[in-house]
Amino acid sequence: MHRLNAWFRRHPMVVDSVWALPVFFLSLVAAVEQEPQHSFPGGVVMAVLLPLLMIFRRRNPDTTTVAALVLGLVQVAADIPPNFSSVAYLVFAYTGAAFGTEWTSRLALAGGLAAGSLTVWRFQGGGSAAGDGWLKLGFFAALMSTPFILSWAWGRLTRVRRAYLTELEDRAARLERERDAQAKVAVAAERARIARELHDVVAHNVSVMIVQADGAAYVLDNSPQQAKEALGTIASTGRQALVEMRRLLGVLRTADTAEEYVPQPGVEELPELLEQVRAAGLPVEYTTTGESTDLPRGVELTVYRIVQEALTNVRKHGGPDARARVAMDFRDRDLEVLIEDDGRGTTDEQLAAGGTDGQGHGLIGMRERVGMVSGSLDIGPRPGGGFRIRAVLPLKNGK
Repeated sequence: MHRLNAWFRRHPMVVDSVWALPVFFLSLVAAVEQEPQHSFPGGVVMAVLLPLLMIFRRRNPDTTTVAALVLGLVQVAADIPPNFSSVAYLVFAYTGAAFGTEWTSRLALAGGLAAGSLTVWRFQGGGSAAGDGWLKLGFFAALMSTPFILSWAWGRLTRVRRAYLTELEDRAARLERERDAQAKVAVAAERARIARELHDVVAHNVSVMIVQADGAAYVLDNSPQQAKEALGTIASTGRQALVEMRRLLGVLRTADTAEEYVPQPGVEELPELLEQVRAAGLPVEYTTTGESTDLPRGVELTVYRIVQEALTNVRKHGGPDARARVAMDFRDRDLEVLIEDDGRGTTDEQLAAGGTDGQGHGLIGMRERVGMVSGSLDIGPRPGGGFRIRAVLPLKNGK
């Protein structure tokens, strides 16, 4: 049924033709019956022209409404008696108000107001009445104009309703476009987040694997056992990198994927991370102060990624003799994370670029992570040499 209605809306002439056919046949029958009393076949002409105009009324509402008004004046002037074809005038009063321009609507209203008076004047004695006769004729004229006024009012109501529906459709289309745009923005933001996560994972694990591979190659001939341990570290680090990469790329899987995501790393995984860094040749001191408490998952991931990125940068830029220190201070309302080293530090150009990885991704990612949990981040050279990163993260569900 919905498809049928949609097809009729796309082909209005078909619907109008269905309405015009009975008007044509009934008008033609009435006109033929009137022909013995009238030498001019005006009724037949009206029976043909008015239904013909009805067929094209919605395709050309202004032209057909004006043509119908002209035919009505001709019918009055030529003394052609009304028959069933006069129903078409009501249709055009509706058409002018519903589909025509503003001036066509006003013209249809004026024609409807004048229709009763003109009909009474032409076919009820031409103004020869007096006294109560005028009152009766006036009442009859108003009564005859009423259907035209009601048809015009119905047309105006249809115009208003159609405009309202069009506005609703435009608003729905606009909201759909805005929703699609927001979805694209969300997808872009999610891809940027995945890129940052992949950078953190790959930069850390690959750097560990490179250091271990270089060490294994160096001691392979003199100390096969150390080389074997280094290769084992490379294998485990590679497996961990693959696990985390699968977890990050899991957001791109379809909804029917049966695999479960690996939990995101947090503070509990920090000792394992530090052991990997120490095994890669960077001495790291780790201390905690205050009473440790359960952290929100977002804060835990932020702490882990900040420490991971900071230690990766120390290995890259701190020099061969660099040492690092990681300190966590649990306070009543926030958590302070401090990572510092005594290496060569970073250049002013790298710091201005927003990162120590040469691409600006590392420290920018830190700032974005800290900003997402409403924390603060202080990054800069350490007095006496080296580099320092200090983050203060609020404990929203802590005391």
